Amino acid sequence: MKCFVYRSTQRSDAYVFLRERDAFGLLPAELSARLGALLLVLELDLSAERTLARADPAVVRRNLADQGFHLQLPPADRMPGSTG
Repeated sequence: MKCFVYRSTQRSDAYVFLRERDAFGLLPAELSARLGALLLVLELDLSAERTLARADPAVVRRNLADQGFHLQLPPADRMPGSTG
């Protein structure tokens, strides 16, 4: 599964994985507003063999398939309702 990773310009260490490049419409409006502008930092193939530094790749793949995005925040900075 190909995905696109974006860094938030407003929240330090906040990243959004999208299943489609620049598909910001997949994000809930409130979340999008809180994250501010998103900058593309990485395009990757999220295969079953892929490991990620701060997230379980199976959870990321499931979130991408179910809702089109995955939010990754640092452990001490979780937004209510975040899954990553």
